[in-house]
Amino acid sequence: MEAIEQGEEREIIIARNGHPAAKLVPIDKFAPRQRIGVAKGAFEIPDNMDRSNDEIAKLFLGRAED
Repeated sequence: MEAIEQGEEREIIIARNGHPAAKLVPIDKFAPRQRIGVAKGAFEIPDNMDRSNDEIAKLFLGRAED
């Protein structure tokens, strides 16, 4: 692990019964940033946003209108 972390090794092959079974490689240092909340404050959600939920559900589920 230390050799991978310090960049001394690019990969380590783990074998079982003389046959390669897995490869240990470093995780990219530039992993994607967390995107949760990326649009926070960019728009307002109206109070009546859910008023059409029943109608939309009927359209998706193929139910006849009441």
